[in-house]
Amino acid sequence: MYIHQHTDWTDFRWDNDELLPLMGRVRYLQGRLLGQMEHLGFPLQAEAVLTTLTLDVLKSSEIEGELLNPEQVRSSIARRLGLEVAGLVHSPRHVDGVVEMMLDATQRYDMPLTSERLFGWHNALFPTGFSGLYKIEVAKYRSGEMQVVSGAMGKERVHYEAPEASRVEAEMTAFLSWFNATSNIDPVIKAAIAHFRFVTIHPFDDGNGRIARAITDMQLSRGDGTSQRFYSMSNQILAERKRYYEILEKTQHGDSDITEWIEWFLSCLERALIGSTEVLKSVLAKAEFWETHKQTALNERQRKMLNKLLDGFEGKLTSSKWAKITKTSPDTALRDINDLIGKGIIRKEADGGRSTHYELV
Repeated sequence: MYIHQHTDWTDFRWDNDELLPLMGRVRYLQGRLLGQMEHLGFPLQAEAVLTTLTLDVLKSSEIEGELLNPEQVRSSIARRLGLEVAGLVHSPRHVDGVVEMMLDATQRYDMPLTSERLFGWHNALFPTGFSGLYKIEVAKYRSGEMQVVSGAMGKERVHYEAPEASRVEAEMTAFLSWFNATSNIDPVIKAAIAHFRFVTIHPFDDGNGRIARAITDMQLSRGDGTSQRFYSMSNQILAERKRYYEILEKTQHGDSDITEWIEWFLSCLERALIGSTEVLKSVLAKAEFWETHKQTALNERQRKMLNKLLDGFEGKLTSSKWAKITKTSPDTALRDINDLIGKGIIRKEADGGRSTHYELV
């Protein structure tokens, strides 16, 4: 029996005494992080928000098995936030759609969540009307049954069966009314409940997980009282994906006592907040680098590649990669690199192997 088959299944219960210590730690970490960010100037805050939102969009899609291009996501977010960032690239429609949904959820967190708004998000996620090779119902609640299954064909395992399609509209009307109403539930606990309640209803043909995480970020923004995002819940959920699905499945087979789910959600959020300090460190290191080199003569190709190194260049940097990324000749790439070596900004890696690799000093 699934939780939604119980009468009054949304009359959730939880043990406040059990959650209180964890809640206290989460609230402390949230306050400390926002306090740290307030002491930074606007450019650094904007860089931190851009880094966090990029991570959030990438990881929320990766949870569903979709790998987006980080540069395209970052460029799409920067353009929509009106940030002047060097080296922006073109972003395709499917990337812009995910970005638009996330920004609408976090930048307009104080606006009511409606079915029309959700339909807009769903349409942004599936602009072609297809999910992969399959045509799906877009910008409307599903009209068919919904199961979450895994395993090879003929050996499928049903993890969860959502409410019948005939119930979806009424369930979503009740959900949206509850979500938009003022309540005495702590905003972070409300985020945990909203996430669980939405994925339990599973109102769309596809995209339910990504929309649930956008709703989560929206509620967390309401709790923080700011559109600026400095931590990524989706990044942490991806790191704990196996446990995430396990606890969801267990809770969906239980009764309305969802203490264990909320406890996991808060623990995951605590780890996301702790992990956000690494994002802050990288933003500060990048700012310190450019402050040190503000008088250094650099061309646009060099600035672009240095930003890539500062953002965490994947793999090893070689002169051929430099030439390919900057769309220049091998000779020009080598001149750019040697110029930076002469200025003490990059150096050859000691263990270069057969080809020469370069790294920041």
